[in-house]
Amino acid sequence: MEPPSTSQPRIVLASRSPRRVDLLTKFVDEIFGEGQMTFDIEPADIDETPFEHETPLAHVQRLAQSKAQTIAQRFTGSDVVVIAADTTVDVDGEIFGKPENLDDARRMLNEMSGRTHRVHTAISVVRGEQQAHTVDSASVTLVQISEELMEWYLATGESLDKAGAYALQGDGGKLVETLQGSFTTVVGLPLEPLADLLAQCGLSWKIGA
Repeated sequence: MEPPSTSQPRIVLASRSPRRVDLLTKFVDEIFGEGQMTFDIEPADIDETPFEHETPLAHVQRLAQSKAQTIAQRFTGSDVVVIAADTTVDVDGEIFGKPENLDDARRMLNEMSGRTHRVHTAISVVRGEQQAHTVDSASVTLVQISEELMEWYLATGESLDKAGAYALQGDGGKLVETLQGSFTTVVGLPLEPLADLLAQCGLSWKIGA
């Protein structure tokens, strides 16, 4: 592991997502030691409605960059690193965002049942004039969801605030047959690509020896 320098910028996560908060906490704890580095949480609260004919990849890239730039504008003149991310589920080119209600969640899960879909997470890092962006993708195959399993999962309430109506890290993991790609990409903040983006902005923070 490359040791961090003694002078560190302020880190701001442009998200209130508990999953992203947990992942970024893990990231900084592994680099700096548990509890030795903190970050602020400042959600951007932008309009996340897809544009007409916008592809899933273009959608997540646009939102991640917009979130990062919105927050970065609040901290001009100081050394602040803004980290933003956006995740979407891509089913044959259709964007599956957060369901509007349980019926919408049921529709999404029925369409993905027994099939493979893609999950894209875009990350944007802004540090003053420096910017770095990327998208990481994973393939997820769901089991054939029985009616009993469907109703059990919907009753957990977990699906309502998750893109694609399931949470890999929660009870929704029981719906997943296979994952090809990074677990952290599906959860919402791929950590290895994040380290690469930070390096592009002058911060050599790497997890692992």
